[in-house]
Amino acid sequence: MRSPITMSAPDLDETDEAAVREALRSGVLGLGPFAARFERLAADLAGVSHGVAVSSGTSGLHLIVRALGIGEADEVLVPSFTFAASANALLFEGATPVFVDIEPDTYNLDPADIERKVTEFTKGVMVVDVFGHPAEWDDIEAVAARHGLKLIDDCCEAIGAAYRGRPVGSFKGAGCFAFYPNKQMTTGEGGMIVTDDGELAAACRSMRNQGRSETGLWLEHERLGFNYRMDEMSAALGVSQIVRLPEFLRKRAAVAERYTEMLARYPWVRTPMVRPHVEMSWFVYVITLAEGVERDDVISRMGSEGVPTRAYFSPLHLQPYIRKRFGDLRGTLPVTESIARRTLALPFHNNLSEEHAERVVKALADAVIAQ
Repeated sequence: MRSPITMSAPDLDETDEAAVREALRSGVLGLGPFAARFERLAADLAGVSHGVAVSSGTSGLHLIVRALGIGEADEVLVPSFTFAASANALLFEGATPVFVDIEPDTYNLDPADIERKVTEFTKGVMVVDVFGHPAEWDDIEAVAARHGLKLIDDCCEAIGAAYRGRPVGSFKGAGCFAFYPNKQMTTGEGGMIVTDDGELAAACRSMRNQGRSETGLWLEHERLGFNYRMDEMSAALGVSQIVRLPEFLRKRAAVAERYTEMLARYPWVRTPMVRPHVEMSWFVYVITLAEGVERDDVISRMGSEGVPTRAYFSPLHLQPYIRKRFGDLRGTLPVTESIARRTLALPFHNNLSEEHAERVVKALADAVIAQ
């Protein structure tokens, strides 16, 4: 019997187990030394001064938005081709997400469309380094400087990536990593704010901890806050995993290269593009099917062969909760809508074997040919 193919899988070993055991046995299960060490390691990785460990990437983005003073009457430009958390962090604070189209090759925010959609109400840009490929930061920073916009780097999918030698998360404003089990490294649940802005970092540390100050009494609260803390067991796992991140990224790059080589013979698929001036941090391996190929049928046929796949992403501006709030936005983002109909995430993780990759590609080819 052939071994099952998994869509994603964390890369865990005995060093991870030992770190979590150490946290458990210490008796300090929250706001302890592992979180502090993880923050330092993550900040160093991003090339910034501050890390703030939080309960998820979503909570990290929320705190950044709040710390930047973004709220009601403010508009923030954001891609629709992203995970819901990117826009939700704005909605939590009453801000209006204004959806921007994407580049047709990297699927990141199109700087030209950012420029077109700036209004007198635009307060900032939520930039997403989608699938681990950094956005065109030079162009985006230039637009932001012209219009005085705040920048948030949603680098939840891109830890370890770099743009022209600059690590993601290091750009002006703040960035956020996420550590869900399908990410390049994991803490189970968890996220990390990274920034050079000391005041923003202090505000986020306070707000993650119910609004307490770092030096105040436990039952004194200087601002409205949340329970967005990262526990010590998760932080211990993060410390162990981030040390191994370079190894993880090499493994993922090798799997991606294997897929790209296997798929090169097929004219009906476009493999992911990586621009020469970026260092890619492979989060997922997403292909784009040619016009006329029925993507959902391909998903069904591959599933019947024991090969899981996912449509990636479903545009936010077409989601039911967004349509209910902002109306029918169909047709407003033509590149996003075209790409989203045709993208397909293949099984992808650090230890995907060559045998499994071959089975995935064969099932994909058989499914397309059968149409």
